[in-house]
Amino acid sequence: MQASESMLGVLSTPGHLISLAARVFARLSEARLKPLGFGVGQLPVLVALQDGQAASQRDLARFARIEQPSMAQMLARMERDGLICRIPDPADGRSSRISLTESARTRLPDACAVLFQGNRDALNGFTDEEATQLVVLLTRLIANLDRIASAEESSHSS
Repeated sequence: MQASESMLGVLSTPGHLISLAARVFARLSEARLKPLGFGVGQLPVLVALQDGQAASQRDLARFARIEQPSMAQMLARMERDGLICRIPDPADGRSSRISLTESARTRLPDACAVLFQGNRDALNGFTDEEATQLVVLLTRLIANLDRIASAEESSHSS
């Protein structure tokens, strides 16, 4: 009985609850963004490119915190869907600069509005102070996780 109680307790840990919240957030956001032609996974790329600056695949992968092959696949889908365009990098003929298409740039404000509304819906019943505190705590948690991951990566590469 004791072992099953401790196993059930894992479902109330911050890690599990954050993972569950993230999955539900992603599913709802995906459904709300789909009619606009965007996907949740594309958000970091869209944000990085929204100021009209072209960027490299490497820069975008770093910004989105994903591996280069995953970024390459995402960018190929985004190009196919008419969200981004690539032009040869004048400084490095082997790579290209990536920018949002006019179509994506035009739809992006509506996508942001949908996402902000989704956050307001999810935080229904939270005070402004509680919502701010949640952001502060999650930001600290992510910083801790990044630090732990970096330490583990460097210990595995030694």
